[in-house]
Amino acid sequence: MDVQEDYTGHVEPGGPAARRTLGALTITKISVGPMDNNAYLLVCRATGEALLIDAAAEPERLSDLVGHGPDRPRLKTIVTTHQHADHWQALGAVAEANGADTIAHALDAGPLPVPPDRLVDHGDTIRVGDAELSVIHLRGHTPGSIALVHHDPEGHPHLFTGDSLFPGGVGKTSSPENFTSLLDDVSSRIFAELPDDTWFYPGHGDDSTLGEQRGHLDEWRSRGW
Repeated sequence: MDVQEDYTGHVEPGGPAARRTLGALTITKISVGPMDNNAYLLVCRATGEALLIDAAAEPERLSDLVGHGPDRPRLKTIVTTHQHADHWQALGAVAEANGADTIAHALDAGPLPVPPDRLVDHGDTIRVGDAELSVIHLRGHTPGSIALVHHDPEGHPHLFTGDSLFPGGVGKTSSPENFTSLLDDVSSRIFAELPDDTWFYPGHGDDSTLGEQRGHLDEWRSRGW
């Protein structure tokens, strides 16, 4: 698979993956499936252990992303950010092919094609080799949507938001109550806790930073979406 090293946060459906290298992890982003879903492969640089966020579609391309040679990363864990089907079409195939454990929040576990091996909640920790990800429960897009944050000791935080936060607004919700719940959680559990230089990686489309979006929170609340 073609992997670009000049990471910008933009990938194209069917196009090359893009990788950025941190002190503890590499993060490789790829777009898969007809809904331009982002999948993220995190690899611990010290141990070679890997974690995949959202095995959304195209299991063959996701397998190519992990690699096939003897020096490929060991895909130990697959995290599903929420229950919507466009985020788990390849989950069963990729988990079986790699012997990977699957993780999700209990409130979104029911619709998944394979029962999660581990259920997580707000404040839990998921390990990727020597690195850690903290779980943030964001209620509103779905009942059990989660985000994951890696606090890079050599730089800024890296936040994987699923479909709960995008450049330009929070994720789609089905009622005013769910919208308020999601925006409240995004405000208190993300923007109030993390700095402006936090880089976030959404479930579709391009990345952004919290600093680029922070000034729009009141606008999002006023418009109601």
